Amino acid sequence: MLEQAFKKTCICWWIAPTYAQAKIAFRRIKRALPADIYSANESELTITLVNGSIIFFKSGEKPDNLYGEDVSACVMDEATRMREEAWHAVRSTLTATEGPVRIIGNVKGRHNWCYRLARMAEARDLPNSHYAKLTSKDAVEGGILSAEEVEDARNALPPDVFKELYLAEATEDGSNPFGIKAIADCVAPIGVGPAVAWGWDLARGKKTGADWTVGTGLNEGRTVCGFDRFQAPWNLQVARIQWLTGTVSALIDSTGVGDAIVEALQQGPGSWEGYNFTAQSKQVLMEGLALSIQRGLIHFPDGPIVNELEAFEYEYTRTGVRYSAPEGLNDDCVCSLALANHHFRAGGAPRLRYL
Repeated sequence: MLEQAFKKTCICWWIAPTYAQAKIAFRRIKRALPADIYSANESELTITLVNGSIIFFKSGEKPDNLYGEDVSACVMDEATRMREEAWHAVRSTLTATEGPVRIIGNVKGRHNWCYRLARMAEARDLPNSHYAKLTSKDAVEGGILSAEEVEDARNALPPDVFKELYLAEATEDGSNPFGIKAIADCVAPIGVGPAVAWGWDLARGKKTGADWTVGTGLNEGRTVCGFDRFQAPWNLQVARIQWLTGTVSALIDSTGVGDAIVEALQQGPGSWEGYNFTAQSKQVLMEGLALSIQRGLIHFPDGPIVNELEAFEYEYTRTGVRYSAPEGLNDDCVCSLALANHHFRAGGAPRLRYL
């Protein structure tokens, strides 16, 4: 915050979930600064630096109070404990200045705006963003905490609480169809080829940067041995899919405009079969993938696949079960893996007849 405020004369904000928490940062910055380079207003909770920059320490409890100012830099502290409307307000105040924001805090479940934003940044679906995770292990290595203190916390706290506060791992909330532990048990290094079955999920192209074309290849041990995730115009997608898949049997998303891609691929070499996504057909795919993951029959590398699997959720609706990524996140990797798994189980590749 100080680095941004000293760059130029500007207005900066530090926002915490409550006024009392904002005071914590206010006191810490006062202690860190030499007394002759700032003046503090205790009632307004502001610090004015010698260059004229003003740092405001605010509460996010009433998001409507955050509108109106042009802010050059902002920190949102303990962001997982703030309402999403506070983020909307902060983002609007940074628009005119194109100022940076740092969103920090402990992990607190999966159903919150901060978790979704972090997954988008981690997956590179959010332009000009960066994601970082610091755990108690990093703090011990950095000399901030002792290993004994961390171990004491592990013994004193419920496992789910310890995972969130000390390991930065969101706990399972019951809406994930695969099971967080089952997903972790299936993580393995990328396998050795050749692939015997491919699954391709096609980008819908609704919004630049919001959707990906993803291909997943499985070897005879049902381990991911081929993986590609990219964005490209339709004509380039066909060439890239052909090049990566070769003559291996593939199941490809044929929903909507995807049908034209399947037809184009079927004009060339290889074995291509289309799969049209509906609520019912997606349920078949996801329940098959859940079965394979929970039985430990499929393996995949850490990274985008695991991130999407962990965020994936289901809900019961009036018309049945709905499987999807949370709002704002993608499920391209999950769909690609599910297509490859379905093709493998159905015997899409020669000699394969597996449950």
